[in-house]
Amino acid sequence: MAENEMEAGGERFLRQRQVLFLFVFLGGFLAGSESRRYSVAEEKERGFLITNLAKDLGLSVGELAVRGAQVVSKGNRQPIQLNHQTGDLLLHEKLDREELCGPTEPCILHFQILLQNPLQFIPNELQIIDVNDHSPVFFENEMQLKILESTPPGTIIPLGNAEDLDVGRNSLQNYTITPNPHFHILTNSRRDGRRYPELVLDKALDREEQPQFSLTLTALDGGSPPRSGHVPLHILVLDINDNAPEFTQSLYEVEVLENSPVNSVIVTVSASDLDTGTFGTIAHSFAHASEEISKTFQLNPITGDIQLIKYLNFEAINSYEVDIEAKDGGGLTGKSTVIVQVVDVNDNPPELTLSSITSPIPENSPETVVAIFSVSDPDSGDNGRMMCSIQNNLPFVLKPSVENFYTLVSEGALDRESQAEYNITITVTDMGTPRLKTQHNITLLVSDVNDNAPAFTQTSYTLFLRENNSPALHIGSVSATDRDAGANAQVTYSLLPPHDPQLPLASLVSINADNGHLFALRALDFEALRAFEFRVGATDRGSPALSSQALVRVQVLDANDNAPFVLYPLQNGSAPCTELVPRAAEPGYLVSKVVAVDADSGQNAWLSYQLLRATEPGLFGVWAHNGEVRTARLLSERDAAKHRLVVLVKDNGEPALSASVTLHVLLVDGFSQPYLPLPEAAAEQAQADPLTVYLVIALASVSSLFLFSVLAFIAVRLCRRSRAAWVGGCSVPEGHLSGHLVDVTGTGTLSQSYQYEVCLMGGTGTSEFKFLKPIFPNSLVQDIEQE
Repeated sequence: MAENEMEAGGERFLRQRQVLFLFVFLGGFLAGSESRRYSVAEEKERGFLITNLAKDLGLSVGELAVRGAQVVSKGNRQPIQLNHQTGDLLLHEKLDREELCGPTEPCILHFQILLQNPLQFIPNELQIIDVNDHSPVFFENEMQLKILESTPPGTIIPLGNAEDLDVGRNSLQNYTITPNPHFHILTNSRRDGRRYPELVLDKALDREEQPQFSLTLTALDGGSPPRSGHVPLHILVLDINDNAPEFTQSLYEVEVLENSPVNSVIVTVSASDLDTGTFGTIAHSFAHASEEISKTFQLNPITGDIQLIKYLNFEAINSYEVDIEAKDGGGLTGKSTVIVQVVDVNDNPPELTLSSITSPIPENSPETVVAIFSVSDPDSGDNGRMMCSIQNNLPFVLKPSVENFYTLVSEGALDRESQAEYNITITVTDMGTPRLKTQHNITLLVSDVNDNAPAFTQTSYTLFLRENNSPALHIGSVSATDRDAGANAQVTYSLLPPHDPQLPLASLVSINADNGHLFALRALDFEALRAFEFRVGATDRGSPALSSQALVRVQVLDANDNAPFVLYPLQNGSAPCTELVPRAAEPGYLVSKVVAVDADSGQNAWLSYQLLRATEPGLFGVWAHNGEVRTARLLSERDAAKHRLVVLVKDNGEPALSASVTLHVLLVDGFSQPYLPLPEAAAEQAQADPLTVYLVIALASVSSLFLFSVLAFIAVRLCRRSRAAWVGGCSVPEGHLSGHLVDVTGTGTLSQSYQYEVCLMGGTGTSEFKFLKPIFPNSLVQDIEQE
């Protein structure tokens, strides 16, 4: 049963050690934040406020709770607790510095803050400040000394020392003894700083006069107020034993690797006594060894072998001073000292402590100190020598300072637009074997400076706007970008004053200052303003503000909003224009030309002509492209004398607009035939006076008969003259030509002026039509137009 319990206890011990090592490994592996050190005086009550952890970590109390913050310490003891409601770090129990650290100074408790989402271990240290709460205590309740009466004055006799668990000024400082004429006390210090008393014989002893002395040895510390410890000292004067044990060496020095195994013998001391018998028997022992020495070393009293009974730690204690005493059977002692130097092995990686960091830093700044940090390695020699480095492809450099301090400095001005964030890894490597290293990552942000002006996507913009637009119409946009960030990249658009002071830009367009949208403020007329240019500015909100410009050209597009306008024949409500056409005209004879213009442009101004209505369809035709009205066939006697033609002028717009003009054509046998009024005018007169109508009819009948007789006579004469009449030439008839035979020069589709000469058969006396040809100069035509 006992064996089973021992096995179960051993398994629990192994599992506890495995869990402890796992936490230590995770703590060292996941720790990625700056280590902080806090301090608290020992013996503070439970619940004492150490610090506000939320404030130190830059987190809110809610974020601490969400991330499941908890305090992790080594071992089962948890001296620190976290208040999740306030974020305060409190003492979980009263701390005793001497219990926790013993003589080690400073007394540091290592703990870690565990955060989740993401997982993070933050290493921290708590320094326990010593208070004077312990009095010096002697290891022995009573000291007894045996001194030979033959001991000469000046002899120094070592006494048992007291131990004060406090450190520093609160530790043991001095020894005193009850005043007497034979002895006084000397207070000496060992290499480790501990003080021990020595009894000095001032006056020779006489056993017969005084066989013993009862004194009090007092130990005082340096606290305020000081504390003291007392022990009775009984001195027995012995008879002579004139040989004390002697060591072969008064001082032993030995070097021991800190990873030496337990139970290994590190040194053997040896002493001898010239006496024989009981007085020559020697026993070895530690002389007034401290608790740390008693827990670390073991001395064989017979052989003098000193063995390790626990592992050494160079970083905690790098040397031990052990006093060895050899005592013979007569009570005489010899003393020797063993100095144990612990030899360091490279078992500690370097440590990096970040003192300050500057982030973000402004771009374009010269050399700037980014971070200040220090490095340390508890090891010694090459194991403690370190070198620091960063990546080679970064514009930063490490500069060493005093006492293992380094500064991380930018090599020159940084450009945020090229790279706004740098991830810097500082690597600290020691020179031991094997080499150990520590890495620390720093994220550096580069803040923006207004060093980039806004840039338009185009140096010039061309916008097209159809005329007759609605007011406030969005006609286009300009866009500019700024490579800076924040307010330095916020662009405001504006219209710049035009170069042409006559251009009313403010009444034509406006711009949205936020997005660069352009709007037409009123309807534009292509015929009045075909295009205009202006400049747009883009300004950022930096200090000082930077700006740029772009040229915007607005091209007004024509809309078919103007119908064709007829220049000739005039349609002004005056007397209608009548065109005379001889009945002998051949097909294609030019009767007249309709001249029209269109205020639009492009295809909206392309005009086409067509004959809309005619008194006798098929007799006349209109050329579609130039508006010329020509005869389509030979004229005959059966064709009516008066014709009314309606010509339609249409543009090529969408939708097409048109205008119409009316032409009156009178067929005559010769240009000497008197002008006949239009049927419409005769009808009006007939309606006005019936009697006049009757007279006109009678007169017309008589005139027709007379004219027929004259024509018959002329026809007979023509037949007689045969062919001679065709070579007789052409003469200009005398008499007044009709004022309606005019030409119009204008800016329409009529490209040149036309004048006509009437040629009749010479010598016939008849009005037979022969041909027309232009003969009049332009000045004569202009005079006719003015009339």
